[in-house]
Amino acid sequence: MRGRPCLHSKAGIFGRVLGLESYAGASETMDCVKEIRRGTLQEQTFYEQVGGEETFRRLVHRFYEGVAEDPLLRPMYPEEDLGPAEERLTLFLIQYWGGPTTYSENRGHPRLRMRHAPFTVDRAAHDAWLKHMRVAVEELGLSEEHEHTLWNYLTYAAASMVNTPG
Repeated sequence: MRGRPCLHSKAGIFGRVLGLESYAGASETMDCVKEIRRGTLQEQTFYEQVGGEETFRRLVHRFYEGVAEDPLLRPMYPEEDLGPAEERLTLFLIQYWGGPTTYSENRGHPRLRMRHAPFTVDRAAHDAWLKHMRVAVEELGLSEEHEHTLWNYLTYAAASMVNTPG
């Protein structure tokens, strides 16, 4: 790499921008940075890939529009207003998929099964939950791959909340 501009030197702007002058092991005698090693650049999270907070807010809001009209599911939400439940699910999904950790900062560990234990979650509730979530997922217009990934998780989560036979 002789004769080419060096990415690292005390005076090199690229070295300063990349923070290389403070890199452990970097020194005045280092000729150049020859490559960026595989695995050193962070890839986008699923959260970022699908549009971030706005996407999850749309998903959960649409889901709760269905829940509000569902005679089986609505009684499982004791609060008069579904807003707090909507916010909790939104923050949980945002955190789960790689966004900010606001859910855990406010509520601690998710403990989903424990939080749902007071409610009778049977196969009918499972199916109703997935019916409303399916509508919400489809309305997002995600890529096939992203929709498949999200739906696989949601069906797994719904199944794991069932706590009553029938």
